[in-house]
Amino acid sequence: MNDGSVLITGGARSGKSTFAEKLCMKRADSAVYIATAQAYDDEMRERIRIHQDRRHDSEYGWKTVEEPLALPELLDTLGQSPAGAPALVVDCLTLWLTNVLLQVEPEGTQIMEERLSLAIGRLARAVETYPGVVMLVTNEVGSGIVPEYPLGRIYRDWAGVMNQRLAQICGEVFLVTAGIPLEIKSGEYDL
Repeated sequence: MNDGSVLITGGARSGKSTFAEKLCMKRADSAVYIATAQAYDDEMRERIRIHQDRRHDSEYGWKTVEEPLALPELLDTLGQSPAGAPALVVDCLTLWLTNVLLQVEPEGTQIMEERLSLAIGRLARAVETYPGVVMLVTNEVGSGIVPEYPLGRIYRDWAGVMNQRLAQICGEVFLVTAGIPLEIKSGEYDL
């Protein structure tokens, strides 16, 4: 387990990113914001701009790094910084998973699922060994309608696997609903 890691989950527009940023600002003097989104259309460009403006307006020492695919490798590199491991906000893991899924989709279902499992394993190891504060923003996608298409179901299932794996190793897990963060790991029922 990595006591300095925090998993923040919730639905779309629940306030996850805002909470992650505020929590990071409370725990560290400056941070690296790792953005995994790729702007393929005007709507996504606007979402990215809103996030960028919010960070800029906070006057906090944010440094933004865009990394849609090589997230585990980036965490490993930042964790070995001679100046010390910076605090991180990763926003968001489900977009990262989408990027990985779309990259491996042409390889067929069995190979695709093997690659997703390996990617999630590499990410979990990178988070577990990261020597600094790391806030991981993810979406809770398993509470909605079952996707109509096989790729959507594969994505939903692997997002659940990823979230469970990271929740196990993170020191804290928050569920954000209607802008209200609730720390849920401390109330975990142990079987």
